[in-house]
Amino acid sequence: MAVKDYYKLLGIDRSATEKEIKQAYRRLARKYHPDINPGNKSSEENFKKINEAYEVLSNNEKRQKYNRFGDQWQYADQFAEAGGEGHTGQTFGNKQRAYQFNNFGDLFGDLFGNLNTGFRATRSPQRGQDIYSPIELTLEEAYRGKTRIIQLQELALCTSCGGTGKVGKRTCSICHGSGKIDSLKRLEVKIPPGVKDGSKMRIAKKGQDSPSGGPKGDLYLTAKIQRHSFLERKGNDLYTEIPLPLTIAILGGEVEVPSLDGNLVLKIPQGTQNGKIFRLEGKGMPHLGSSVHGSLFAKIKVILPTNLTNEEKQLFKQLQALRPA
Repeated sequence: MAVKDYYKLLGIDRSATEKEIKQAYRRLARKYHPDINPGNKSSEENFKKINEAYEVLSNNEKRQKYNRFGDQWQYADQFAEAGGEGHTGQTFGNKQRAYQFNNFGDLFGDLFGNLNTGFRATRSPQRGQDIYSPIELTLEEAYRGKTRIIQLQELALCTSCGGTGKVGKRTCSICHGSGKIDSLKRLEVKIPPGVKDGSKMRIAKKGQDSPSGGPKGDLYLTAKIQRHSFLERKGNDLYTEIPLPLTIAILGGEVEVPSLDGNLVLKIPQGTQNGKIFRLEGKGMPHLGSSVHGSLFAKIKVILPTNLTNEEKQLFKQLQALRPA
């Protein structure tokens, strides 16, 4: 049967202090936490193992039992009652041999090699964890760019289990309030013009601090563009619908087209049909990282007059006589 080496799981020496045990656990919890590795079964299993190890080694009484009896520490009292601390018997064939051990884990070391000897590997400073967060923007903000102050409340890490705290509350969503949330972050970030829905922006060295003195992680923001009241975005082009009076559609004239740069004047030729689309080049969204803009497409929606007066009805009858169907 394989022996669980809790010290090896946490990557610490058997002489590790409480502070070193806690630091090692926090580092591994952040690495394997389900919130950081969604859907990763291997990470989930590792997270369970390091939690089990931390539960035992962070408790002085349990740790003492584990140091004496290995991963059978739960049965320490039964072993003591049955035959004294550190005694056990093993049967091989028809013969029974008794062994005396100072540490129950030495039994497995004698048979399979010393699996309970902890070690500390030499590691270079670990880089801090990256932070991932959505950021909501209006279409106007995506058009012009924006400097935004953000507070990463929901991404603060719990000092107890490495879980994420809920927005606006210094409680942990993993250990249900028993942990203490690290200080929350307020950052000034610049949103470049032209970002799209789903665009990812990297802000270097604005992620979590390294637990071992290494470089900070990065902050990754994912843009979520809010729906606009009268403009629809497709790529770098914008689309809108313009209500047009029947008289202007027939006789021609001018109409205002709303855009992200203010109202534009569009000349309407005589006899413009319902559904006609006009292209206003360069009045769309900026290409990300470029001064080039897409186009604004204005679709005409002819509005028929209602509540006609008697005089207006007579005029339409005259038109009907002049232009019979």
